Amino acid sequence: MRYKPNSTVAAIIEQDGKFLLVEELDNGKTVFNQPAGHLEANETLIEATCREVTEETGHLCEVKSYIGLYTYTAPSNQTTYHRHCFFAESTSYNENTVLDEGIIGIKWLTLEELLHSGKARSPLVIKCIEDYINGKRYPLDLIYEHPNE
Repeated sequence: MRYKPNSTVAAIIEQDGKFLLVEELDNGKTVFNQPAGHLEANETLIEATCREVTEETGHLCEVKSYIGLYTYTAPSNQTTYHRHCFFAESTSYNENTVLDEGIIGIKWLTLEELLHSGKARSPLVIKCIEDYINGKRYPLDLIYEHPNE
């Protein structure tokens, strides 16, 4: 059987030392995640990131840099995820946006508040924030996506 990891994107958006997180339901539990989701057909990683941020938070954003590629196999379903994490800045917010199904709301939390909550959806949520805090940033041209023809 062919191995097919899932390609996902996530955005780190920080304001005043707090990070934009999505409060959502995962297997009946309330958890925190970055605005994140799956890459769709004919979509670039950056387009997917901006779409997911808007759909899950009501924020429009501008992606500024690449933080890294993170691999994780979820124990709950044995699915492997390749998470492309980006640093983005919020450019506007529409509080009337109808958020994706399963999203309870958005929260701005410090890393310490997230750690104390014990509700990170996966270890990648914390690792991505830690890498951002530690200055990991790569130029967007590190990624080449051949245009669809």
